[in-house]
Amino acid sequence: MAAREGNLEAPTRHPIDWKSPDFYDEAATLHEMERIFEICHGCRRCVSLCGSFPTLFDLVDEGQSGEVDAVDKKDYWKVVDQCYLCDLCYMTKCPYVPPHEWNVDFPHTMLRAKAIKFKKGEVTAGEKFLASTDVHGQFAGIPIVVQVANAVNHTKPARAAMESVLGVDRNAWLPALATRKFRSGAPESKPYAVKDGAKTPGKVAVYATCYVNYNEPGIGHDLLKVLDHNEVPYVLVSKEKCCGMPKLELGDLDSVNASKEANIPVLARYAKEGYAILTAVPSCTLMFKQELPLMYPADADVQAVQDAMWDPFEYLMARKRDGLLKTEFPRSLGRISYQIPCHGRVQNIGKKTEEMLKMVPGTWVQTNERCSGHAGTFGVKKAYHQQALKIGKPLFKRMAEHPGSGQGDGGLPDYISSDCPLGGHHIAQGFEVNQLGAPRLEHPLSLVRMAYGLE
Repeated sequence: MAAREGNLEAPTRHPIDWKSPDFYDEAATLHEMERIFEICHGCRRCVSLCGSFPTLFDLVDEGQSGEVDAVDKKDYWKVVDQCYLCDLCYMTKCPYVPPHEWNVDFPHTMLRAKAIKFKKGEVTAGEKFLASTDVHGQFAGIPIVVQVANAVNHTKPARAAMESVLGVDRNAWLPALATRKFRSGAPESKPYAVKDGAKTPGKVAVYATCYVNYNEPGIGHDLLKVLDHNEVPYVLVSKEKCCGMPKLELGDLDSVNASKEANIPVLARYAKEGYAILTAVPSCTLMFKQELPLMYPADADVQAVQDAMWDPFEYLMARKRDGLLKTEFPRSLGRISYQIPCHGRVQNIGKKTEEMLKMVPGTWVQTNERCSGHAGTFGVKKAYHQQALKIGKPLFKRMAEHPGSGQGDGGLPDYISSDCPLGGHHIAQGFEVNQLGAPRLEHPLSLVRMAYGLE
């Protein structure tokens, strides 16, 4: 298969034709997988990214001919199951993505296969429950129920039962339910004079996300404190449902559609009223910036939300360029080992979190771009938890070796941090499992709130 040496143009994405019956044609999908696997086998640049590529290459190398044509197509599903749609192969590694003539889109081909698997009823009830974040969250904020649920979830018998029934590894870190939901404990709005910048809208609508609302509301409160400190008027989105990313990772596209139908009409109103829409979880931001626009390319409201959606640090650093961000930080943060999560990297916004943290005097930031291995629900499943820790091990070791200020003060960082809250806890567990010390885990928004001297 002859071709030019990779592709030098920016990657482009084709719409996901998920409503077409052809999308669910298993034979056609397997044929496309074989075509892409041939290209991947001849390249192998992505071998270190996740389990999909080593699994594929082992299948090829252990086959009779050493080529893809000798791999049983039943084994293709082993490759599919290892993909957690991080998108790194497409956005950072593969030289053959569109507009290259070979038109390789590995993650969306895996998504197509996952959708077929879901349609065939081959996804377990436990996997479906794990992806139902709004269902789990119903118990957050209920007195006594929360305390009991959190206590039970950390007992050995309960974890053994969860492993048996839901497939959740008994040793995997799990988030606790919040005693008070973010949406019930945060001011619904904060008025200031709207100061539009050249790059940024002067007012913000905060989409809370399931995780912040139900599990770690403190992250959301810290975002509001940072906005308040910078006199940015904000409102909480009046009504919201899960963004749909957990369902997308399962291939449950009908549920993704249900979330879209609930969220987009609400969010589109804010977009059309000139709000910047912020979410504190990169996967949620990516869902509205990329996946939904590709699933609904002709939907004007989806496109409006896409244009209005911002990563928090993307927004804050744009405010700085507009001359509208306060840059006096009374508190230093010392040594921070920070990880850019995969769903943050593929948004193509640059290292905005790093930029802001480096503005804090007396702060030294070591930025790491490797995957933590958590990957949504992948890292908590019994079948993959140990593998998730293995994927993250090089990252854990690097984050534990902070270079310091260059004055011989390197070593264990004062803080470890990631924009992805779940990834951050997975990293902290990786530190513990690998006996790398116990630095304090803080979300980047919490670090900025601390640097501003806010309580």
